[in-house]
This record gives sequence, structure tokens and C-alpha cells, in this order.
Amino acid sequence: MKKTYCAITLLLFIGPLHLFGQKATLKKKQEVLASVAKHQDELVKISDQIWAFAEPAMMEYQSAKVLADYAEAQGFTVERGVADIPTAFIASYGSGSPIIGILGEFDALPGLSQKALPTKEPLEIGAAGHGCGHNMFGAGSLGAALAIKELMEEGKLKGTIRFYGTPAEEDLAGKVYMARAGLFNDLDVCLDWHPAYENEANMASSQAVSDYSISFKGKSAHAAADPWNGRSALDAAEFFTTGINSLREHVLPTVRMHYVYTDAGKVPNVIPDKASVWLWIRDSKRSGVAEVSERMKEIAQGAALMAGVEVEVKLNSGLYELLINEAGAKILQKNMEFVGPITYTDKELAFANEIMGEYGAEPKGISGEIKPLGSEFQEVPGGSTDVGDVSYIVPQITLMATTAPYNSPWHSWVVVACGGMEIGHKGMLFAARSLGTTMVDLFEDENLRKQIKEEFSRRKGSEVWKAMLPEGPPPVPAINSGAY
Repeated sequence: MKKTYCAITLLLFIGPLHLFGQKATLKKKQEVLASVAKHQDELVKISDQIWAFAEPAMMEYQSAKVLADYAEAQGFTVERGVADIPTAFIASYGSGSPIIGILGEFDALPGLSQKALPTKEPLEIGAAGHGCGHNMFGAGSLGAALAIKELMEEGKLKGTIRFYGTPAEEDLAGKVYMARAGLFNDLDVCLDWHPAYENEANMASSQAVSDYSISFKGKSAHAAADPWNGRSALDAAEFFTTGINSLREHVLPTVRMHYVYTDAGKVPNVIPDKASVWLWIRDSKRSGVAEVSERMKEIAQGAALMAGVEVEVKLNSGLYELLINEAGAKILQKNMEFVGPITYTDKELAFANEIMGEYGAEPKGISGEIKPLGSEFQEVPGGSTDVGDVSYIVPQITLMATTAPYNSPWHSWVVVACGGMEIGHKGMLFAARSLGTTMVDLFEDENLRKQIKEEFSRRKGSEVWKAMLPEGPPPVPAINSGAY
């Protein structure tokens, strides 16, 4: 009887404590919403500045500076030029565990310059534009980090919040260089988000990819007078791409291979002594990419033998697929629902329909609703991201937030236009609120972090992450060359 009485007493004591804890957490989440509202004009201004800068991969000097300067002004400790990348930085606040990271991107895509109008009209012909919405990405993530920093400053949360300014996602794999430098190794959990045309807690992986340059070296000669003295590097390049195209029949349906000729000779009357092909290989798993890559190297050697030339196969970079985390996605889902759907004015809906009609697609409005949590067995989309490498080092939680009309064509002028006006701004602020409230749970709930880490270990299995990069520092190109 005495034991029963003690148990009942304990339950009566724990119950109110549990309710008190829930109310305290709810209050902190409301403070996150208030912080984002307080700073929203500043965040929108930063997003619009980066949208106007439209700087491509590894050249985001102004974009990185405006984010880093703002973080510093808000009381973060900022370390610039990390991982030997001039435009990479880390903004930190707090001390000790847990250490929660959040990623921010800010690079633009070449050739997509566009005004914030529903008709196609470049700001500057031939210039870059934010066709993937990265102008909003960095600003939104920093807004979430700032809300957490303010709670820490008031003594309401303990640990370390760390914002990563990560350049060159569209090309050159900035996060992989940062990962190789060990910059994510001590994180407990990491979060990110990406502009999209629906709001959802991401449960879909991405494609792993390897980026190769295949260079052939032969011997030049007069194409009419003595072609027998030449050894055509172009012949070898054509043998190589023929081999790649024949290989397509003998790979899994998940594999993708795409290439361009980057050097194919200068004039027809000279046997080309140099020729090169730029090739990307993708699959739903890194192991699949590695297998096809070995076949590709054999084809390159065979092509060189057939043409009597030399060949060099160079790895430019490679990315892992995204390792999803269902436990993390579930807590993000709850916080998205807590934040609530995005609502749009009649003017914004008209803009969305007009721009899709101008593009030549069926206007279907814009979706501000929050999708139900999906299955881990979703089809892998066609793109790749260097967030995948981070996800093999630390548990990663990814949010997709509406910043463009439903079924928008990504990497297009449509997304650029929407990212420079209210439709994009609303999605960015939704992301900041959803990620900030999710981080409150992550900082406060040790059992949740444990559950997320256990799932991460199970999904990762025996895979040991290794940077798929050439030796040496990251390249800083004169012009951005592509997009993953």
C-alpha cells in the first residue's frame, strides 16, 4: 500500500512538471516567431541584396559579406574564409553541447538574369540569376539561427548554435571542401532548407554524382597533306562518347550520364592534338556511381588505344546522395504545422498564374499548404546536392518551402523573378520560423537527439565518408561553369 501511494504521489508530481515543460517550450517557440517577425524587414533586405548581386559559385564575395557582416552585428562570432574558400564562413554563438548547425547557401546560376516581373526580362543580358532561390536560403537560415541566439542570450537555451555560410552548391561542391576540413564533425544535428513549390519536411534522397574531365592528347598534322602523320585526339573523344552511349543499355535505370565536348580542335584542316570531354555520372547511391565510373575509365583507355593517343581521367568533384532522417523529419513536420500554412494575396496569386502562363505552362496557382509527411520510399529526384556529404557526417534535417508557383520549372527565370518579390519572401520567412522552432526541440530534448543519432547510425551503416575531391585547395573560377 505504501509503494502504491508513493507511485501515485510521484505521478502527480511528474504530471504538472511535464505540462510546465511543454508550456515553457511552447513559449520559446512563440519567441522564435516573434524574433523572425522583428527581423523580417532586415532578412528580406539581405535576401534582395543577394538576389541583386547574383554571384556564381566561388565568386559570392558580396553575398557572403552581407550575411557575415549581419551575423557579426547581431553578436555572432564569425570566422571567415574557412576551408581555404574566400566566400565560406561560420557564425557561432554559445558554448558547449549540444551543437546544432544550420546551412546557408547564396550562389547564383549563370545566364538566368531576370527582373522581379511576370514577363521574361533580364536585369542584365547574359548575367547570372538566382534560379534555385539561394538568395533566400542563406537569409532564411540565418534568421532561424538568430532567433535561437537570442534565446541563448536570455539564458533560455543552452549549447551552441552554428550558422554555416556555404558557397558553391550549384557547382564546385563548396560543402565537400568544408567537410574535408572537418568543419561539421562535432555537430549533434544539422538543418537546412531549400526553395521549392511545396512546403514539406523532406523524406526524399538525392542523386550521388561524380564530375570528371577526360582529356586526350595526340599529334597534329595537316589534315589533307599528311593526315597519316597525325594522331587525332578528337577521334579518341568520339570513340569515348560512343562507348559511353553504348554503356547506357547496360546500366541500372537509376543511372544518368551526361557530357559535353570542352575541346574538339580549332580548325578542320588540322588534325586535333587535344580534345576533352566533361562528363557527369549519377546514381541513387554513391556505390552505383563508383561502379559506373570504373567502367567509364576502361572505355576512356580503350578509346585512347583505338586512336593511338594518350588519355587522362581527372576527378573534379563528387557528391554523396542525401541520407534522410525520419525522426528529424517528423519533428520538423510538427513545427511546420505549428507555424501554419503560407497565405497569399490576390495580387500574388495573379503574379503566380501570369508568370506560369508566360513561361508556357499551365497556371495552377501557388501552394502554401503543408504537405503530409511522405514515405522514405519516395522516388529519388533528378538533382544532386553537396548537402548529401554533410548528411553522411551528421544527422541532417531538410525543409522544402514554397517560394514559387506550383510546378515551377526550377533553374529558370520564373524562380528568379519570384525570389525577388513577396512570394519568395514569404517562403523564406516560413522556413526561418519552421527551422527555428524545430531547433528549440533539438536543443531541449536529449532523447530526441539520441533517437535522431541512432537512426543516422543505422542508415549510414558501415559506409565511411570520404571526400570525392582532387588534392589541393578549391578552384576559384573566372566564370561559373554549370550546376548540379
